[in-house]
Amino acid sequence: MKIKNIFKSLSIFEICLWSISSLVIIISSIVTKGDIFATITSLIGAASLIFIAKGYPLGQILGIAFMIMYSYISYKSKYYGELICSLLLSLPMAVYTLIVWLKHPFDKKTSQVQVGKSEKKSILVIVFLAISFSIICYFILKIFNTPNIFVSTLSITTSFIAVSFMAIRSPYYAIGYALNDIVLIVLWSMETITNIMCLPVLINFIVFLANDIYGFFNWIKIRKNQTNL
Repeated sequence: MKIKNIFKSLSIFEICLWSISSLVIIISSIVTKGDIFATITSLIGAASLIFIAKGYPLGQILGIAFMIMYSYISYKSKYYGELICSLLLSLPMAVYTLIVWLKHPFDKKTSQVQVGKSEKKSILVIVFLAISFSIICYFILKIFNTPNIFVSTLSITTSFIAVSFMAIRSPYYAIGYALNDIVLIVLWSMETITNIMCLPVLINFIVFLANDIYGFFNWIKIRKNQTNL
């Protein structure tokens, strides 16, 4: 599906959600005289969520760009948990998910991914692996004296769950990311208290939370439509 047609497929609500999200990010950056790089990163992230909510691989491509840029921001803030999570988990999984999505289109005319079926066994395996991976990362973060280590570790747990569900094309990916957004809102609130320049990043995840909630309900709708066709 051509990029032009992808944009045309957006509903009025999705256009409004994207526009409002971008506007909030830009205004917060202007008010706090925030870092331009962080602002651009947030705008790319907001755009990626809109297209992921539609089930379009373009969202994964934008997501990969966002994770690379967010890794740099996390490094500057010494949030090594976020850095590890982005570079060693989210980024590789986003690349893998992009490949999976491209191999499982529902309709070649729209390039929309075929929504998968979530099995109880898959959920249990993902949760078990997430906890195991998080325990290992906790001790790694402890070595680097990572600030807010418990919140950082929880972020890794929720991220693992989110990217895993996204890889199996499950609507529950959005629930995982919504939980991750809440954790990151707490994490960056702590950073913003000492550095107001981080406010745009905090606003970014508040915006992400709204987008991920929409993404969950839209994927449920997409799965229902695909099943009825």
